[in-house]
Amino acid sequence: MSKIAFIFPGQGAQYCGMGQDFYEKTTIGREIYDMASDILGFSVPELCFEKNDRLDITEYTQAAMVTTSIAMMRVLEAEKGLKPDVAAGLSLGEYCALAAAGVMSDGDAIRTVRQRGILMQEAVPVGIGAMAAILALDASKIEEVIGAIDGVQIANYNCPGQIVISGRKEAVEEANAKLLEAGAKRAIMLNVSGPFHSSMLTEAGEKLGQVLDQVEIHTPVIPYVANVTAAYVTDAADVKSLLTKQVSSSVRWQQSVETMLADGVDTFVEIGPGKTLAGFMKKIKRDANVLNIEKLEDLDKIR
Repeated sequence: MSKIAFIFPGQGAQYCGMGQDFYEKTTIGREIYDMASDILGFSVPELCFEKNDRLDITEYTQAAMVTTSIAMMRVLEAEKGLKPDVAAGLSLGEYCALAAAGVMSDGDAIRTVRQRGILMQEAVPVGIGAMAAILALDASKIEEVIGAIDGVQIANYNCPGQIVISGRKEAVEEANAKLLEAGAKRAIMLNVSGPFHSSMLTEAGEKLGQVLDQVEIHTPVIPYVANVTAAYVTDAADVKSLLTKQVSSSVRWQQSVETMLADGVDTFVEIGPGKTLAGFMKKIKRDANVLNIEKLEDLDKIR
């Protein structure tokens, strides 16, 4: 029997105008954006739909992305009656998966990522940390090379041939040089405001844990896959500790997809801006069935 996974992108996929048709043309979409505005105390439609400098600043990006993806998901569920069997999200996207799995209310997911964004933004002064994408080198070789360099670690296992490293800027630069020597095709410094998913954000994760203490966590109604473990979460008692660790731990996205494939998931519905996860999917399993919901017209793909 067919199994469907809802998957959600992370930070970096945002763009001006994302979700605008869902806001302007559906009642449910508008309600989600307006609820987010009420919770956050600023206009989320203005943030998402009008040219501004805030959309790419972490403390705003995270709330904008989660609001947009949740609005798209709720419209999809309402208009097409589609429900997932499992859910997963890349980094920030894990909070959308939590909403899909009924672990957090939509409002709590939006409220929490706003605080998460602020904590991550403030954790390390700009210029101290860095991230880089390493292309066309095996993960095991990357682990071996950076294991000898203090202050750098793997931030994202995205897919075969694409690994992201994170840490102190000088350590990342040293790692880039040594990984190129070891056979990497490219080592690309990323335009980010901090060394996300590195041990430099451990304190931010601990502070996020205090935020999560105020959030009502429910038993998942469907399993979701945690970034930290790449394993299904079915117990509400595990959620807080996993989300606390997630800020400073590697995002095991490739392994998360492999977990769902092994469980018989044969259709992946990427919900949110861009097609980043679909691109990763083709490198993890070339013949995977992936649908993208990014524009209102994309709902017509669902039969």
